[in-house]
Amino acid sequence: MKNIDELLKEVKRIHFIGIGGAGMCPVAEILLSLGYSISGSDNNDTETFRRIEKEGAKVYLGQVKENITDDVELVIYTNAILKGNEELEYAKANLPTFERAEVLGAISRIFSNCIGICGTHGKTTVSSMTTQVLLEAGLDPSAVIGGKLPVIDAYGRYGNSQNFVCESCEFNNTFLHMNADMAVVLNIDEDHLDFFGNLENIKKAFRKFCDNTTRVIIYNGDDENTIDMLKGIEGKQLVSFGTNNNCEWVAKNINVPGGFRSEYDAYHNGEFVAHVVLSVPGSHNILNSLAAFAAAYISGADAESICRGLKAFGGAGRRFELKGTYKGITIVDDYAHHPKEIEVTLNAAMKMGYKRVWAVHQPFTYTRTSKLLDDFAKVLQIADKCVVSEIMGSREVNTIGIKATDLSDKIPNCIQIDKLEDIAEYLAENCEDGNMVITLGCGDVYKVSRMLVEKLK
Repeated sequence: MKNIDELLKEVKRIHFIGIGGAGMCPVAEILLSLGYSISGSDNNDTETFRRIEKEGAKVYLGQVKENITDDVELVIYTNAILKGNEELEYAKANLPTFERAEVLGAISRIFSNCIGICGTHGKTTVSSMTTQVLLEAGLDPSAVIGGKLPVIDAYGRYGNSQNFVCESCEFNNTFLHMNADMAVVLNIDEDHLDFFGNLENIKKAFRKFCDNTTRVIIYNGDDENTIDMLKGIEGKQLVSFGTNNNCEWVAKNINVPGGFRSEYDAYHNGEFVAHVVLSVPGSHNILNSLAAFAAAYISGADAESICRGLKAFGGAGRRFELKGTYKGITIVDDYAHHPKEIEVTLNAAMKMGYKRVWAVHQPFTYTRTSKLLDDFAKVLQIADKCVVSEIMGSREVNTIGIKATDLSDKIPNCIQIDKLEDIAEYLAENCEDGNMVITLGCGDVYKVSRMLVEKLK
């Protein structure tokens, strides 16, 4: 069978199974903009599902084999599709069929400046920042992002340039299908241990991603795991960013006063470049923005445009996303689902001057909760109060017998409530004027913030 790169040069008619997914929709949009005829199916009637329909794709609600018409030449599916899906089984038996990551890899090779943004934490934020900065600079990027970027009201876009910002996820080694021209490595930490097993295997995966990169590697010079991973690499331009003076790009005179604002001076090779003002909270966003600054600068953006873009950036969807303030209670939603992510998010929240910060955490997968149990318990104590929901198993079966109370029992000032509806009710009854509630997790814990908004309204 021909590979995906060859097929994309030959076919004109492509069908997506799961076209409404946040990761699938922008890929479909790019292929639609490149002139392909697109159709797709989904079991959920979502905003993204209707968005791609408006842009010209033929869409089907429900997944049956009849959705794949006789003129379809290539099928793309998301790995979220369960085994036994009638439409997918029919496609695999009758047509060239590829998973989304393989197709995204082929798209990465179409552009001459593919910026692959990877790391255990911060990928969506930096992908969003970089996209917004390149837009501000008039460099018209294409993009595939893991969260919604408000300035484009979408998870991705197609632009008429060779710049392509691509969030590159290490889970299941999906980013190894890519060939970035510029890799941005934000950090390396223990995560997805059900797949990788240990930190060394994670480093090996990131090293291979960097080996597959054609020109430039921008990396966090403050992160020991990243520095170790890159030892001995040759044939690439290595560009470091960080807060220590050994880095090529350095953030100096950092000021994080609290609230949704921070600022610093950006230096390049010891020379002052610009004063940067951010509209997103937390010291972790200093390094995130410096990584985006370096990537955009190397891509041809001028410092003034970069600063304007970074100041205008108000966050990506589900990344410290302000849902509003009602009856004096501020509600924020965040995707953080790893101890390190929760730590930086809660530290940022605690410095913002609220009388009390409530952390509402939905543990995600049994293996992650079990292996990192003590780490989760430690960081959730940063908040004044904590609520832990039942564990969302996602793709896993609970063969290890872990329970949500195993986590909540380790956290002072913590209550364990299984159902999201009951959590929202508890918060509405117990939160007070001057409190912040922040929902934390990559599952559907965001529904608590929505329900709480409705109750307080």
